[in-house]
Amino acid sequence: MPAIQLNPAQRKEKRADAHHLDPVVMIGSDGLTPNVVKEVDAALKAHGLIKVRVFSDDRDGREAAFAQLCDQLGAAPIQHIGKLLVLWRPIPDPVVTEDENRKPGPRTVKIVKFSKSGNNRPQVKKVQVLGNQRVAQGGEIKRAKKRIGSIKKSNVQEQ
Repeated sequence: MPAIQLNPAQRKEKRADAHHLDPVVMIGSDGLTPNVVKEVDAALKAHGLIKVRVFSDDRDGREAAFAQLCDQLGAAPIQHIGKLLVLWRPIPDPVVTEDENRKPGPRTVKIVKFSKSGNNRPQVKKVQVLGNQRVAQGGEIKRAKKRIGSIKKSNVQEQ
């Protein structure tokens, strides 16, 4: 998977965004292991823009690890400064499997009724409210009605 190519203006913007970030992955003395690559991939999926700290004094080794990470994960190399590597990859859109006919699920609602005299304790009742129901002002549970739109607007749209 080839690395993403960015123009200098885009890279400059990403560097500015990464300035306040802390490293989320640390590469130790073992170097770039499959587990480290897996963690970097997970961090890129979660955050998009990450910093990686390499605990190695070998500059050529750091550059090689930087290039290898970018190639393997399809990320854009943003910056290599000292022992810090900055990588960016767009966050994938979450897969949403929604059924259009699905209604909101049941929820538990606490209804509090105060006494009329004010001297007694309030009555607290927990009620299960379904997706097509609502709690009215007096604590009653009513079935939600479909919203009635304007007759004028519906006539205008038909024409």
